[in-house]
Amino acid sequence: MAAVLGKVTRGMAAAPVPRAGLRRLLSAAASVAAEHKKSSARMWKILSYTVAFPGVAVCMLNAYLKGKEKHERPEFAPYPYLRIRTKPFPWKDGNHTLLHNPHTNPLPDGYEDEL
Repeated sequence: MAAVLGKVTRGMAAAPVPRAGLRRLLSAAASVAAEHKKSSARMWKILSYTVAFPGVAVCMLNAYLKGKEKHERPEFAPYPYLRIRTKPFPWKDGNHTLLHNPHTNPLPDGYEDEL
């Protein structure tokens, strides 16, 4: 059985590959790939114009309209577990974050405006 299998596989390895058929096959594959690229690019272009750009516009409109509303800050509640300082910040006094906003970010004692 092994001898027969060896002869078959050697015969397959020694079989010549028809060059003209291989060229036609590669040419057909290249044309299919080129057509796929064109259709794929067209699909993404259509999706960009019909979905992505209107979606970004709606999000920008939403942010603009929400930004015009008056926001009231929440009442300060002295929860000690929310303001644990295990390591001080390397700038200022250690209680202010790098982008600290005194109107919205409370310190452990309360808002800076109310102190």
